[in-house]
Amino acid sequence: MRLRQGGPADLPELLKTFDSTVEWLAAHGRAGQWGDRPWSHDPARVALVEGLASDGLWVAEVGGEAAGFLTIREQAPDFAPPVDERELYVRLLLVPREYAGRDVGARLLAFTLRQARAAGIPLVRVDCWSGGDGALVRYYESQGFTATERVPAGDKEVQVLERRV
Repeated sequence: MRLRQGGPADLPELLKTFDSTVEWLAAHGRAGQWGDRPWSHDPARVALVEGLASDGLWVAEVGGEAAGFLTIREQAPDFAPPVDERELYVRLLLVPREYAGRDVGARLLAFTLRQARAAGIPLVRVDCWSGGDGALVRYYESQGFTATERVPAGDKEVQVLERRV
């Protein structure tokens, strides 16, 4: 796996990955996470993804293909409870379904921890959909994160998790 800094040029592939992920989630009864319509057809969601692609995006590649996307920032989203210390916040961790189960997400999270450590940042936080069967929360817990607060984010509730570096 090769990791490179991403940017606006990655928007088409990122939107394609969101669309295919939304389709998969809806087909598996998890439309509550991101809906059941392609994000590429919704101007508000396209704008959200443009923001993710333009600031702090990293792209994991395997054989020249995008195998995962990560956006990390030192600023948490507005809905996340504030903290009194520097943090890196995982704004996006997205792995195309064809790379699921190949540790791409775990490797991107490990990269985030290394980035935090190198910058002297003591805390990494992430949030995920708290609904459904709780698989996302369990995934982050399996990666060493601890669930903290559940908070409203738009029309759903998300679980905020943290990990000390």
